[in-house]
Amino acid sequence: MTSKNLAKSTMWLIASEIIFNLSGYIIHSFVGRILGPADYGRYGLVVTMTTMIIILIGNGIPTAMAKYISEIFETNPRLVLVIKRKALILQSLLIGSITVIFFFCAPLISRALGDETLTPLFRISTLIIPTFAAASFYFSFYTALHKFNVQSILKTLRSILKVVAIVGLAYAFGVPGSIVGYALAALSVFIIAFSLDQLKYTKEIKKAAKVQNLSLQSEFETKKLLNYAWQVILFFLAYELLISIDLYLVKGILHNDHLTGIYNAALTVGRIPYYIFYALTIMLLPVVSKSTSENDSAKTNQIIQHSLRLMLIFLIPAVILMAQFSAPIIKLFYSAEYLDAAYPMSILAYGVGFLTIFYVMSFVANGAGKTKIPMWISIFGVILNTVLNVILIKKYALAGSAIATSITSFVVMLAILYYIQKDFGTLIKIKSLLKMIFAGIIMYFASLFFSQGTFIFLIWSVALLSLYIFILILLKEITLTDFEYLKSIISKKKKTEIQEELSGNEPSA
Repeated sequence: MTSKNLAKSTMWLIASEIIFNLSGYIIHSFVGRILGPADYGRYGLVVTMTTMIIILIGNGIPTAMAKYISEIFETNPRLVLVIKRKALILQSLLIGSITVIFFFCAPLISRALGDETLTPLFRISTLIIPTFAAASFYFSFYTALHKFNVQSILKTLRSILKVVAIVGLAYAFGVPGSIVGYALAALSVFIIAFSLDQLKYTKEIKKAAKVQNLSLQSEFETKKLLNYAWQVILFFLAYELLISIDLYLVKGILHNDHLTGIYNAALTVGRIPYYIFYALTIMLLPVVSKSTSENDSAKTNQIIQHSLRLMLIFLIPAVILMAQFSAPIIKLFYSAEYLDAAYPMSILAYGVGFLTIFYVMSFVANGAGKTKIPMWISIFGVILNTVLNVILIKKYALAGSAIATSITSFVVMLAILYYIQKDFGTLIKIKSLLKMIFAGIIMYFASLFFSQGTFIFLIWSVALLSLYIFILILLKEITLTDFEYLKSIISKKKKTEIQEELSGNEPSA
């Protein structure tokens, strides 16, 4: 994948991720208002727990499938359907078992959280497990084929369906309805993705194999999927606990649904930058897998450098703005009833910034087959975050949890950057990083002079972001070349460029 295709794919994915998460915040805003803090806290606990099960267990095999298909989908299409079929069988067995276990363990989970009234809600949420897993399987399949534009369209459709189903059913049936709406949205996306695959992409893969005179029957060892998947599953398990354990400890230690709902609001809004840059992980895993399988270390390093620089340029101002305008942001999304979430969110914003870098770089390591590095760092992070939360929640309540999570995020970020630099070389020039930090500091102090109005902060945010970019232009960190590069990505390609792409082997972004 060329640098231009890399950037264009990133823009496709970030655009869909922005829409997807905007829909998520619309949902949280409406559901929070409809249900109130106590029931919203219950909704957050149940949905977070159920989706965590999917992410930490259900994404392991699809991620392994994406890695191995992305390495051969151009050169050996006959293996694509073989790998997909084996992954589908393994995934069905795993998810079926987890669904049954989760349903019968619902009372145990509720008792562990000190609230047995959560049992029927957890059992309803069992519907989310197979539907979410089925949709995620196809997202991974399209990732493997580098069909990032298809992913973007599907994610945008999912955004619309989530808003309609969750908000509509929450209004009609309360907490149970909002949970069923989550499952219905995921099921709808799966049906669309499956139909598209059967009508188009499976036929194209078979045709490609036929043109190359290759038999569709081929061997691929199932244990390769399992060997990669179990390490990824442990990474997802540890990572999801790392980013969610604070919410459960707030509930378990404080035993207060209202405060749990307040903290859930702080977490949800504070993670906006993380959700946006999550798009990079979708693109990086297959791209890095492909370049490392080709032993192209120069290309791999270029991809990492370009992605990290792009992320940091926009992540630094995003974190500062989220922290400085936490009160009006919370009020905008949830109403004044949730203003107590503003202070912990202002702390979490920085932790989320560190966590975003850790997560994106973890997928660089996973794409290169170095799954044990992020796995062990995540496990260490869970232990550290748990210990710090237990200590600090008792002393400082919600703010203590936010501080604990932010400290942990900083530590795991440093750890992953150390190992990535050790394996791949220089990640970003120190001079460039210092320029970004300097511009961010100026932006931070400038933000202290702006008001915290409910809507006026949006104008101040644009002004402060412009100041940040202007400083980077003055420091020559952002140059005319960057703008021309961005323009070339967005604008239509010239005829010669189209011919060059068609004549090469680059997958369409």
